[in-house]
Amino acid sequence: MRYYILTLFPEMVLSALTTSIIGKAAQKGIIGIETVNIRDFTKDRHQKVDDYPYGGGAGMVMQAQPIYDAYRSVAEQIGRRPRTVYLTPQGRTFTQAAAKELAQQEELLFLCGHYEGVDERVLEEIVTDYVSIGDYVLTGGELAAMVMVDAISRMVPGVLTNEESAFMESFEGNLLEYPQYSRPVEWNGKRVPDVLLSGDHKKVEDWRREQSILRTREFRPDLLRKAKLTIREKAVYGVNDRG
Repeated sequence: MRYYILTLFPEMVLSALTTSIIGKAAQKGIIGIETVNIRDFTKDRHQKVDDYPYGGGAGMVMQAQPIYDAYRSVAEQIGRRPRTVYLTPQGRTFTQAAAKELAQQEELLFLCGHYEGVDERVLEEIVTDYVSIGDYVLTGGELAAMVMVDAISRMVPGVLTNEESAFMESFEGNLLEYPQYSRPVEWNGKRVPDVLLSGDHKKVEDWRREQSILRTREFRPDLLRKAKLTIREKAVYGVNDRG
């Protein structure tokens, strides 16, 4: 997996994605992260990449030409048109399922917008996916791109040291993750549940499953309608097909 991020602030992106688990994966060559500075492709001698919007209105709009030329530099480098994600509140909401699907790609390109948006013509020309990480507005697409790169990379084989961890966490099967505990057995008057100390793997598995369902019902009841529950579990935990 190789990521190409079209941005006005490459240092901002690299400062976050070259540390921790994602940074280690990049150092090992499991993933690749390349920033492309849109300003390097402007024909304006002052490196201007925006202009006033036609029709009037507040703010500035990012121009099509430097974005398209930056995109073309990536397409020529890899020899094909890459799957291109534009980060926008107007896009479909990014989910764990989307992260898994995007992780199957050989490369992904992210376009990070700024100001009042991007000239619609270049979006029509290059964008394949319009994606939002939530119903709120950011100052630019960089933070959203970093969130997506982190989530997608966890699905790439070899990125996580424990291969099971990517498939045993929140949102797997549309359920939140069960509570986790570590040493000591007792801390601040609170004790680790006895079942986790029993050594009985079947009981531990059943307890974790139960806790995942209970947590989802409490914190994200909207997910339960899509969760993979047995008929017995739906009856026990009061879940119906309408959530």
